[in-house]
Amino acid sequence: MTAPLTPPPPPHEQSPEGRQQPHPAWQAPPASGPAGYPVYPAAYEASYGQDGPGMKTELREAAVITVAVALAGALLGVLWWWLAPHVPLIADDTAVYLKDTEGEQAIGVDGTFTLLALGFGALSALVVFLVRRRGGVPLVIGLAVGGLLGSVLAWRIGIWLGPTQNVVAHAKAVGKGVTFSAPLKLGAKGALLAWSLSALVVHLGLMALFGPRDPDPYQQSPYPATPPGPPTA
Repeated sequence: MTAPLTPPPPPHEQSPEGRQQPHPAWQAPPASGPAGYPVYPAAYEASYGQDGPGMKTELREAAVITVAVALAGALLGVLWWWLAPHVPLIADDTAVYLKDTEGEQAIGVDGTFTLLALGFGALSALVVFLVRRRGGVPLVIGLAVGGLLGSVLAWRIGIWLGPTQNVVAHAKAVGKGVTFSAPLKLGAKGALLAWSLSALVVHLGLMALFGPRDPDPYQQSPYPATPPGPPTA
């Protein structure tokens, strides 16, 4: 007797009545590209590799941010001149003196500038984040450079709006024994960095909390993580 040409199906693929069960659908693996790397469909690559704008666009946006932030320093200078405490001076026949030698007005001038710069830095970072919800090295550099330029502009505008820098001429103009205000002066030059530091920290925090997230390649993959097993009897 001759053996059958087609072997019978395995026992686990037969039904109790002896009928053969259909095989599970087989999914082809992704095609291999150069160097043996798999090639995924375009939809998967689009969802996984969403890039931001080009470098030219980022540089242009960073330049706009730098200019806008720097110009905001004019408002900071006006507020500093308006809110900073006045340092009282008094003159006699020989020299000009501080009226209150133990006063803290000079420290208050630096503190006012620093607090205003910190507030302007946080506000500028918030505005930039709301307008462009994406990070990037050019944007961060634009915020930092713009904050530094804005601080320098505010410092010079505040000095220009404040009392004259010629203390001797001012003392002669007001007369002997008359109190007058000292020129607006920023003693702690490190305050010029407050705007930039505040902007960077706030923008980094906003990006960490509310910034876009990269898609998970394992969740976005159109292929199953494990191949389907044989059907159970």
